[in-house]
Amino acid sequence: MQNKGAIIILAVALALVSIYQLSFTAATWTVKKDARAYANGDLVKESQYLDSMSTLSKEEWSFLGNTFKECQKKEINLGLDLKGGMNVTLEVSVEDVLRTLSNYSQDKSFNDAIARTKELQKQSQSDFLTLFGRAFEEVAPDAKLSAIFGTVELKDKINFNSTNEDVLKVLEEEVDVAIENSFNILRTRIDRFGVVQPNITKLSTKGRILIELPGQKDPQRVRELLQGTANLEFWETYENSEIINYLVSANETLRQMRVADGTITEETVADSTATSDSDLLDLIDENTTTASDNQTREEYNKQNPLFAVLSPNVSSTGEPMSSCMVGLALVTGTATVNRYLKMNQIKSIFPRDVKFLWSQAPYPYTEGGDYYELHAIKVNTRDGRAPLDGSVITSARPSTNIVNNSITVDMTMNAEGAKTWARMTRDNLGRCIAVVLDDYVRSYPRVQSEITGGNTEISGNFTLEQATDLANILKSGKMPAPAKIVSDTIVGPTIGKEATRSGLISMVIAFVIILIFMICFYSKSGGTVADVALLANVFLLFGVLASLGSVLTLPGIAGIVLTLGMSVDANVLIFERIKEELRSGKGVKLAIADGYKNAYSAIIDSNVTTLLTGIVLYALGSGPIKGFATTLVIGILTSLFSAIFITRLIYEARLKKTSNLTFSVKATENFLKGIKFDFIGARKTAYLISGIIIGVGIISLCVRGLNLGLDFKGGRTYVVRFEQPVSTDQVADNLENVFGIRPQVVTYGDDNQVKITTTYKIEETGYDDEAEDLLYQGLSSMIGSGVSKETFLSDYRVSSETVGPTIAADIKIRAIWSIFFALVIMFTYIFIRFRNWQYGLGAVVALMHDALVVIGIFSLLYGILPFSMEIDQAFIAAILTIIGYSVNDTVVIFDRIREYRGLYRKRPLKEVLNIAINDTLSRTVITSVTTFLTVFTIFLFGGETIRGFVFALMVGIISGVYSTIFIATALVYDTTKEKGEALASNEKKAIK
Repeated sequence: MQNKGAIIILAVALALVSIYQLSFTAATWTVKKDARAYANGDLVKESQYLDSMSTLSKEEWSFLGNTFKECQKKEINLGLDLKGGMNVTLEVSVEDVLRTLSNYSQDKSFNDAIARTKELQKQSQSDFLTLFGRAFEEVAPDAKLSAIFGTVELKDKINFNSTNEDVLKVLEEEVDVAIENSFNILRTRIDRFGVVQPNITKLSTKGRILIELPGQKDPQRVRELLQGTANLEFWETYENSEIINYLVSANETLRQMRVADGTITEETVADSTATSDSDLLDLIDENTTTASDNQTREEYNKQNPLFAVLSPNVSSTGEPMSSCMVGLALVTGTATVNRYLKMNQIKSIFPRDVKFLWSQAPYPYTEGGDYYELHAIKVNTRDGRAPLDGSVITSARPSTNIVNNSITVDMTMNAEGAKTWARMTRDNLGRCIAVVLDDYVRSYPRVQSEITGGNTEISGNFTLEQATDLANILKSGKMPAPAKIVSDTIVGPTIGKEATRSGLISMVIAFVIILIFMICFYSKSGGTVADVALLANVFLLFGVLASLGSVLTLPGIAGIVLTLGMSVDANVLIFERIKEELRSGKGVKLAIADGYKNAYSAIIDSNVTTLLTGIVLYALGSGPIKGFATTLVIGILTSLFSAIFITRLIYEARLKKTSNLTFSVKATENFLKGIKFDFIGARKTAYLISGIIIGVGIISLCVRGLNLGLDFKGGRTYVVRFEQPVSTDQVADNLENVFGIRPQVVTYGDDNQVKITTTYKIEETGYDDEAEDLLYQGLSSMIGSGVSKETFLSDYRVSSETVGPTIAADIKIRAIWSIFFALVIMFTYIFIRFRNWQYGLGAVVALMHDALVVIGIFSLLYGILPFSMEIDQAFIAAILTIIGYSVNDTVVIFDRIREYRGLYRKRPLKEVLNIAINDTLSRTVITSVTTFLTVFTIFLFGGETIRGFVFALMVGIISGVYSTIFIATALVYDTTKEKGEALASNEKKAIK
């Protein structure tokens, strides 16, 4: 064995590095074990224990010179599906960047182009700026972008003579800078958020940012922190007494606009009619009562459409209260109020410079639901922007008001801001000034005296946590554009622990099965060496994962288990070759040497093809799929090293002591040897069987279609676990009442757990919290009246996921491209290695056969089998894995064909192909059985979330073995015209 010393040094170095890296995981695991024992099942206590450990110095607790917090950063990083937390995909609003760069231009062509861009975005995967350029050419072919973007800020880059192409290049640079700034600001906010092992990365789609927050249990706080642009504004306001007359007039106009079916539309009435001042007090008094004795609530609401959803801010005697707050509305009624106030007939009633904004937090003094305040803002600037904004803030920190001990945020302004602030407070003595953050009123203090010096405070019923977040946002800086959540996933800590347990159980059982199988099949002598290689493989795999800081997910565990099954293949190829050499009469030492030498080609080719599919998965996948690809790729590399080099070192050492080495037991010595089945002769029957199976699948696809998952169609999904079994119909009925549309509800695992899928307001952003409110309202009767919303979301909601329609379209396109690239790569690699297009064609057609079989099975059986069979990213990962596995099998046979073509040059091609298939049949069956057993173990013990994924792998393994034997090689035969000569000559070149 050449370079033996170098291999020993490399093996020892890898082992030492792995031990060092894994020791941090062992250290943190010990602390976490102590935390669980201390908490005794209380997750809050457990979290508090770990938080306290994170604050300890090296003198108080350390491991290899690292604090507990530093050790956590070096341990094996578990994904959200294993430890719980939140995964968010944000998209920076390029539209807002363009509007800012244009100084909020009111040019009709510009605004029409923006509207057209939004339409194009629904059917295209191009970025917003590219589509904007196309849209502008459509709506205004003769117009110039320089007239819109030739602002003072861009005068050095854009002039009147700049072409549209030049302007778009400048805009692209500005957009890139804005996205980079947003990324840096978000990273700063996350770093201050206090999450261990957060991850923030820019995705390939321009403007998209992925943020992973393991262990995070407060999604609402995360959304507010991430989506906030820190757009702080100070506005002058109207007094309630100045607006209430207009509200009464609006209510009367809406009363007249109401149509017979109870709805209100703008077309119902041509103009608006105001109520006279003499009727004001009577109407206000009427609205402050719930309903008269002779008037039902329904009749009252019909007569007072606006005041039915907006309670005016008046005293018990009907007098308007002194404030800029003009009314209160339930959270569920705010959308209706907004719709009313945006109607042209209603807008014309109010002063032109009034703008209505809602409070950020619910009104603290109401019962029976969350009521939000409506404030009247005075827009008296020429450009419509606030007279003072957050750009003047130089510092901010949470503080405590010395008068009433309330939590506030103290901030300091620069000289320009201090000057403007002094003027605003001087001009508004005795009136309110609204402090607005991201279009929500945070506080509205009444000015008592002029404030000079630029020091002020923001109040707003903050908790210390909220004040800290707000101060952090202000210190991080204002994002150049709002970042909207287009996709998020929430996994509760309970389901994370269950997933970890089920994943580890499946891995251990699969591992034990393989260890026992290898000893039973290849004897104690050969099987033990293979088992040592498997143990080394797992050890090195976890060591490399820890060293690279890779994230271990539940699909990643599935990837490890699959790697174990596939890593057996290298040992099987070597052992089968050694057995062949022994049968030919060679001694043990020479048989081992030749066995390794003759197996190298097949091992390398088969593993490289699987490695290539793993790389495609990693490049085009995201989240758990990327985790699966990572473990698959690392597992292939470590298994090759273990199977080829470590086992060889062991045999070298054992051969010095004894030559009595065996590689089979009596029962398996001649397993599948001497078989002379005519596989090529049976190819037409195989074609017919495949045609029938695929044909039935295609018919099912046309009739039933596929059960598209959230990844491909967009929507919101919630997994909810109840204390008792529930009816899916009842859950759907209850949620239909609150969502307004009927959700899809299916049993998910046990009969007390359901998966709820809805498209409620998925086309819009910012409604995640509202959707959770409605989910809680709809299910509250089924979980008990004593359960609060917070308890429901933490204990009953197992997980949730939101995927916007735009990102769903992107995932769909990526899925198609990933499969296409995988097939092209397979064809190219096989063509290069074997120098024959027939081999590449046979392999690719066999792979397409396997993919169509799996897709057809999923179309036929979804809704019938008792587990999820959705078509999502995990399913695409399964298809690509099947492609990698199937081509692995195929390449082994092709490699043997290439070898035999050189040995049996005068034999007919058909005979050579049959010999190659029959001689590799034992390896094909053994590898397939071990892989199927490991995958079946995951199917039984791996948990509900990946059961559909694993079922696809099971079907693919069976189909892959069939297509390898009956389809791929048969197509090589049928596409070779000479049936021998041309193929053989090319193979000689490939061998050389």
